[in-house]
Amino acid sequence: MTQASPAKAEEKPRSSWLNLVVDYGPLLIFFLAYRHYSPADSEDSIATVAAVIKGTLAFMAATVIALVVSKWRLGHISPMLWLTTVLIVGFGALTVIFHDPLWIMIKPTAVYLMFSGVLFIGLWRGKPMLKYLLQSAFEGLDETGWMKLSRNWAWFFLFLAVLNTALVYAKHIGVITFDTWLQAKLWGFTVISFLFTFSQLPMVLRHGMGETAKEELIENPPHD
Repeated sequence: MTQASPAKAEEKPRSSWLNLVVDYGPLLIFFLAYRHYSPADSEDSIATVAAVIKGTLAFMAATVIALVVSKWRLGHISPMLWLTTVLIVGFGALTVIFHDPLWIMIKPTAVYLMFSGVLFIGLWRGKPMLKYLLQSAFEGLDETGWMKLSRNWAWFFLFLAVLNTALVYAKHIGVITFDTWLQAKLWGFTVISFLFTFSQLPMVLRHGMGETAKEELIENPPHD
């Protein structure tokens, strides 16, 4: 036991930035690929769809690579990452097959609803399912803390599902463009998620989570 602890401590600095790359790198690749291929004329719907498809293919490839990197460098793949990857590949394939950006746009809603549903079912059964989705045991956090964290994230995922659906509808009726939706997804949802994660710190610290685990939670918040 005494030999295993230093080894884990040495891995944390390496995994902190790598986890961020694994979690958010594919979405950034999607954004950059889409912006690279998107037409100068936003009214050119055919060229826009082509850019979405190319961006989606890059997104799918980057997601699979992130899965491999997670297993190779971090030594594990969390259930949350597995489920997200399956949905990205599935909805991405539908986007490519039907040449319809709607599929990749509603993917986050599907992910958020799935995670929210799993967490709510866990709460109903008295189990903190967030602990199993993240496949992480934040040092010192007691069972009550895990239950509260699962409850709060269940509601937050539901909020994100509603928010993304509203944006998709706004795109459907022509209020916003695909580019606006993608920027909101990359920058807006990411910032909101980090702010929500920070808002949970006082609660989890009251329930015994240590400083090391606090850094782990900040660096690896639940995500879609």
